[in-house]
Amino acid sequence: MDKTFKPFIADSKNIPELSLLPILIGVILGIIFGASSLYLALKVGMTVSASIPVAVLSITIFKGLSKLLKIRQATILENNIVQTTGSAGESIAFGVAVTMPALLILGYDLEISRTMLVAVLGGLLGILMMIPLRLALIVKGHKELPYPEGTACAEVLISGEKGGTTALTVFTGFFVGLFYKVLNVGTRLWNDVPEKLISWYKGAALSIEVSPELLGVGYIIGPRTAMIMVGGGVLSSLVLIPAIMLFGEGLTQPLFPATKLISQMSIHEIWKSYVLYIGAGAVATGGIISLFKSLPVIGQSFMAGIEQLKQSSKGQKIKSRQQKDLSMKYVLLGSIFLVLAMWLTPTLKLNLLGAVLIVVFGFLFVTVSSRLTGQIGSSSNPISGMTVATLLLTCLIFLMMGWVGLDYRVTALSIAAIVCIAASNGGTTSQDLKTGFLVGATPSSQQIAILVGALTSAIVIGYTLILLNDASTIYAKKSYPEYKVNVSSLSTISFEGENYFVFHLSEAEASNQKQIPPGKYLVNKSGEIAYLVDPGINGVLKTRDDGSSVQKYEAPKARLMSLIIDGILTQKLPWSLVLLGVFIAIVLEFCGVASLPFAVGVYLPLSASTPIFAGGMIRWFIEKTSLKKHQQEESDSSPGVLFSSGLIAGGSIAGIVIALLSLKPTWAQAIDLSSTLSFLSQSNITSYVAFSILCIFTLYIAKRQVCRG
Repeated sequence: MDKTFKPFIADSKNIPELSLLPILIGVILGIIFGASSLYLALKVGMTVSASIPVAVLSITIFKGLSKLLKIRQATILENNIVQTTGSAGESIAFGVAVTMPALLILGYDLEISRTMLVAVLGGLLGILMMIPLRLALIVKGHKELPYPEGTACAEVLISGEKGGTTALTVFTGFFVGLFYKVLNVGTRLWNDVPEKLISWYKGAALSIEVSPELLGVGYIIGPRTAMIMVGGGVLSSLVLIPAIMLFGEGLTQPLFPATKLISQMSIHEIWKSYVLYIGAGAVATGGIISLFKSLPVIGQSFMAGIEQLKQSSKGQKIKSRQQKDLSMKYVLLGSIFLVLAMWLTPTLKLNLLGAVLIVVFGFLFVTVSSRLTGQIGSSSNPISGMTVATLLLTCLIFLMMGWVGLDYRVTALSIAAIVCIAASNGGTTSQDLKTGFLVGATPSSQQIAILVGALTSAIVIGYTLILLNDASTIYAKKSYPEYKVNVSSLSTISFEGENYFVFHLSEAEASNQKQIPPGKYLVNKSGEIAYLVDPGINGVLKTRDDGSSVQKYEAPKARLMSLIIDGILTQKLPWSLVLLGVFIAIVLEFCGVASLPFAVGVYLPLSASTPIFAGGMIRWFIEKTSLKKHQQEESDSSPGVLFSSGLIAGGSIAGIVIALLSLKPTWAQAIDLSSTLSFLSQSNITSYVAFSILCIFTLYIAKRQVCRG
């Protein structure tokens, strides 16, 4: 340990730390924040670190329990165990959300066994691979790697120990976000995505999703990133789509990859057929560029990890509990067991090469992720870039070996998903260990806590993902009398008391016959299509046959993964569109602008970027008017950031509850007030007023709390 550094807690062996109650509270908070992070990642492809709000909630919960049950208050190390356990939910949720929904887009069903296995194996592997790096990154690299979010979390814990921190701001944000979302999406008192077509500028439209969770995201990521992101949305909605309409409306033949004339396509159809591929190329390039920027640290971190393994194997004497990691014997045996489980489990469809690729890419990107988290924090960690790199290399290897069958798509995605989750959780683990280092925690206790948190969150995340998709899936009656399906090899399913065959039509197959669009269908005994099964994730229909509406999820990062897999293995990717995105990202980097957030803005509808921009502008105003001159920006534990974290959690949890109500349309209709109060719900002005009030309240809370502080 650095001799010049002294942790907050003295080296005492008797201070309570790892016990059942902190683990239990951490598990519950991890599941809640994991669910909210999954919801957010499905909507806009990003999450924010849960460590600080979990730490704040832990301090308050324990204080409440001590008064209610007349028990002692928790120690700082017990609160640290809670935040360590709870932080795993967010990192696993991100990894699952950006990869596993790609199965639906590729034409497979979301199976709970596969989703759960990927989450569990990736989450645990990331932690075990990080443990040998602790000495190099956390202890020896203490001065070099600040771990901004981990340090802020330690400040919150230390402040709480001194009696200066409460969770009132987080709880306020939570309930404001919850009730706003219920009134907006649950009772439908106002339109959640008001849109205005620009009549004199064909193809252009302005829109905003009046969402509390996206407003919170914008505040947390700050004005610069929010402005870059909305810039990408402006390019997509006000430049690319109008340009495609302008130059394509005179074409007399469909332009690949679309199957309709551009003159007959809606704005959304043009976005899905063309802009989506441009955005995919930009996102993939931005992610890879972010990864290449970290190349100098890869070799250093890899060698440091190997050196730590050598030192651990020599059985060096541990002088204090603050230097005690889990035994390297358990780390190695656990890693070997997980790799064997990946290889031998039939559900994942992994071969020996797949297991080897997971080990190689896994350790490489866990190392890179852990170090990048130390430099820029976990919320800014380019995990998606590492996943794209893994997927590209895996698919190219499969292509060279001639492995292009349908099963190899699942294999490639399984490899990328496990590596993605491992890298995400590895970075979070390193951040938690930094917090523990600053407050004097026992590393082995933290490592046990986050293993428990990862296991429990991974099990629940799979069910949450499937429930969200099922709740928003629409079964629409369809009839294509001229198209007959061979049902001899299809599986069956029961729907509304009758048995149907399940038929998946891929985009490649649909482009060959051009009679029906790609998707999942239910087919009767005669081989006739009876229903289109439009999934909640990446689906296009928003209204059932009975008129009830549901919420859909763009799942932008998962869509990108599916495009990479399908495009490379089928060799039918529209490379001209993809290359447009590639060079847009490169031009931005030449101009000194971070290409990844801009590319995400291109890839998402403008409606998703505008509330993020609004949140960023509120933070910009706070930083310009409320802080002392020597301060340049709000800290990660400031009232505005904590309130925004509450908005994200409250809005996301409300969205999940509303989605679950959609499983029974009668429940959703019971709280739907749109027809009763149609003068409110049918006017976009109501949406703008409601969102403006939310923005003003966010500004009021942040400014008032900063001024008081």
